[in-house]
Amino acid sequence: MRVLLAGGGTAGHTSPLLATADALRRLDPAVEITCLGTPRGLENTVVPAAGYPLRLVPPVPLPRKPGADLARVPGRLRAAVKAALDIVDDVRPDVIVGYGGYVSVPAYLAARRRRVPLVVHEQNALPGVANKLGARIAGRVAVSFPSTPLRGAEYVGLPLRRMIATLDRAALRAEARASFGLEPDRPTLVVTGGSQGARRLNQAVTGAAPALAAAGVQVLHVVGPKGADDPSWSEPVPSGVPYIVLPFVERMDLALAAADLMICRSGANSVVEAAATGVPAVFVPLPIGNGEQRLNAQPVVDAGGALLVEDAAMTADHVADVIAPLARDTERLAAMSTAASGLVPRDADERLARLVAEVASSGGSAR
Repeated sequence: MRVLLAGGGTAGHTSPLLATADALRRLDPAVEITCLGTPRGLENTVVPAAGYPLRLVPPVPLPRKPGADLARVPGRLRAAVKAALDIVDDVRPDVIVGYGGYVSVPAYLAARRRRVPLVVHEQNALPGVANKLGARIAGRVAVSFPSTPLRGAEYVGLPLRRMIATLDRAALRAEARASFGLEPDRPTLVVTGGSQGARRLNQAVTGAAPALAAAGVQVLHVVGPKGADDPSWSEPVPSGVPYIVLPFVERMDLALAAADLMICRSGANSVVEAAATGVPAVFVPLPIGNGEQRLNAQPVVDAGGALLVEDAAMTADHVADVIAPLARDTERLAAMSTAASGLVPRDADERLARLVAEVASSGGSAR
């Protein structure tokens, strides 16, 4: 079986892609997997590091406003589709799987032209433009959230890396906290804005550092690759309570195991990873885009497993007045953890891999 997986840009696309690739390899050790991305995305680092070959096509961003850049889209798309066709002709995949984003549209059009069976996976509760197109020509459409409005959608969940899907937080907690230089028994707040960081979260939490320290809450703060260089941000003054600042973490399982409470954006990966592992969360939806981050978070919030705070309301005062006391409220955190656990499937990687294998073996007719 030969599979071409198309997706890139941020961890939102690359993480489920790699989780699916690993699940396909477990399902069929002889599978030949090729990944498709663009020169700009995170895939250029994480895909080779995971041991998978990566092929590249030119990016085709869609401008949000009319102008000269929008007029260049047709030419850019033609070039990207030609590159995708060349790769398809070389790889000769039995099935193409797309995860949305810039790279997926050329892959979808190449699949249609070469009559290669297509599977689409949508990560967010509200689909993007690429997957709306892909769903119209795909043989199977898989989604991460049950209410995602896509034609022919099948709910499989969001593929998670095995280190997350199989995580036992309690068993790993002591090792996780020690690995970050945290104390073993203090209430622990983990803060992350995703693969790129989040200025609002960085400013709010560091601004509340004295209040968090006074409450005895230690912090693991993942500021993002550019966060520490942001002139609007400054590292907290040291206190007797650990406040660990990192640009990124490679072992997200350790960060989740260390956490009693997490503050994060509500991209699909963040929401599903927190819910699947039972980490109580404060979700702060990105205030731009089509509103998908709020929709991603809502089922967990409605179930009582998380709080939702608007971006503008995420201030140092809010962290000091609301989040610091919550991080110490063990009974409420336990209830939130119970509410979040079980909301999302932990085996979505295997579900999607089986679906992809069915399509590949049937030439696209499996349903």
